[in-house]
Amino acid sequence: MMRTEIRLAGTGGMGVVLAGVILGHAAVTHGGLEAIQSQSYGSEARGTAAKSEVIISDKPIHYPEVRQSDYFIVMSQKALEMYLGGAKKGSVVIADPDLVNTDGIDGYEVVKVPAMKTADEMGMRLVSNMVMLGAFVKKSGLFPMEVLEKTLAEFVSAKFLQADIDAVRAGANLV
Repeated sequence: MMRTEIRLAGTGGMGVVLAGVILGHAAVTHGGLEAIQSQSYGSEARGTAAKSEVIISDKPIHYPEVRQSDYFIVMSQKALEMYLGGAKKGSVVIADPDLVNTDGIDGYEVVKVPAMKTADEMGMRLVSNMVMLGAFVKKSGLFPMEVLEKTLAEFVSAKFLQADIDAVRAGANLV
């Protein structure tokens, strides 16, 4: 049985909640898997800690909470400090090295993905969450990139769809 627990965390406004929703939706609607997604953020929303948790499985999910993440996608230093303890030892931490200092983190596979810099180079800072999502899907291999790209069309307006597809592809290429 495959059950993968994913925690995405950053600062409110970075799009970690949207990324989690898209990830769970992709797994279910186009990936043929089961998924549960939940989120939480500080009361002020923008600028405070935000997290999204997704469980993806090939069997029904009986316990809907992430106990210890297999993948921790982190986009802010505060989120790293708050949630690293909830990541399994030996698990994968996908971090933006320009926003998160991962020096001294032992016992994890750290994958550095410069998502904000990549998004800035594309001229759209807002797609940094999609860069991280593309990197995660490529690294995890839970489902093909095409599944993620097909799902984006269901969440993103036509005006921004190509930018988001380019961003997930850029993220995949960084892994």
